[in-house]
Amino acid sequence: MRFSPDILAELEGSFHHLKPGSDTPSAQRDPQVIETVTTMLSDIQKRGMDAVLDYAKQLDGWEGSEIELTPKEIAESGSRLPDDLRQAIELGAERTAIFASETRSHLTDFETEILPGMVTGVKYVPVSRVGAYLPAGQFPLTASAFMTVNVAKAAGVPTVISCTPPQPGGGANDAVVYAAHVSGVDRVFVLGGVQALAAMAFGLLEDAPVDMLVGAGNAYVAEAKRQLFGRAAIDLLAGPSEVAVIADETADPEIVAADLLGQAEHGKDSPAALITTSEALGQQVLDAVERQLAELSTSNICGPAWRDYGSVTVARDKESAAKLMDDLAPEHLEIITSEDGWYHANLTNYGSLFIGPWSTVAYSDKGMAGTNHVLPTAGGAKHSAGLSVSRFVKPLTYQKVTREATPELAHAVQIISDSEGMAAHSATATMRLERIAE
Repeated sequence: MRFSPDILAELEGSFHHLKPGSDTPSAQRDPQVIETVTTMLSDIQKRGMDAVLDYAKQLDGWEGSEIELTPKEIAESGSRLPDDLRQAIELGAERTAIFASETRSHLTDFETEILPGMVTGVKYVPVSRVGAYLPAGQFPLTASAFMTVNVAKAAGVPTVISCTPPQPGGGANDAVVYAAHVSGVDRVFVLGGVQALAAMAFGLLEDAPVDMLVGAGNAYVAEAKRQLFGRAAIDLLAGPSEVAVIADETADPEIVAADLLGQAEHGKDSPAALITTSEALGQQVLDAVERQLAELSTSNICGPAWRDYGSVTVARDKESAAKLMDDLAPEHLEIITSEDGWYHANLTNYGSLFIGPWSTVAYSDKGMAGTNHVLPTAGGAKHSAGLSVSRFVKPLTYQKVTREATPELAHAVQIISDSEGMAAHSATATMRLERIAE
């Protein structure tokens, strides 16, 4: 996250930095990553499952005989979990499904007669097959299945398959698999990285190619999705996880610091930004971050992220704060002020918004808020939204024209087509006019 030169020039003198942060690198554009992924995809396309399994052994240490989990293995994954974890997973799946289903209910087919004899409409049709990648690296993202498998099923997708990388012991992560199970997954494969996405996109898993690839992953996964886009749709190309907070003098600096570090925990390149209208609050947050880092078991991740990519900016007033934040367009945005309603009404660029001191990004990260955590990063919120049921359905348009409505339409089409020199287009209209005249 960084401010654009235009906003810096426009608001010059209206803000200053207590702690400037560096812009995060775009790992998915690393030439070495691009070259590696290109080579792998080409090899897999040529050699099929032989190449997939070779990469699984080489990169993931896979040594099993079957990469697909049986329905029994999927269903029993929860039996090995502590009761409280299993119940939390079930709760997250339930809440995500409720929100997704409610969203789907507002995407309704419609038909309208825009002029006598000409009816147009939209029919929402789900894609047929979705492939969901479920990360399970240093931090297994248990809730990833809620956001991908669960939401796809709520959209009406008939078939959703998932791939998740093997753990050091060779099997899948039970919590990740159980989250997929309660989300309605159809098939689960113990397969990670580029080879997993390629296998789903190329139709190598004893089934047809998927129509859409979704789910988070590292730089190689992001690059694979970029190169496979077109063969299959994708959700989005996400970079390092981001958080930003707008806070004023009424905010609790310890809470603000905790929420900034909560997202910095995603990776050493995860940016965290505070924009505040109170210099005193900004300094208090800086002090609180240092205190909390000293006690965090993941300070080896949060610390470098905050040191290199954390920032604190003091804005002169709420209008300047809002303009600066809209320019950042963060993935996650928290508002902790005495004027939360004003900010909610005036902010327009963010992946997902968390309003008030009792809302925190972690509630969404873990699936408890129901909203999706697959969100645009690197300024993408200026033009795109996060994953939702709307991404899994196609709004297909149609039109029905009567004989009586044809003359006006055909005559106009003939005029435009003739002016463009497109004789075949013109003929489709004039032939119909001739039929009416007969």
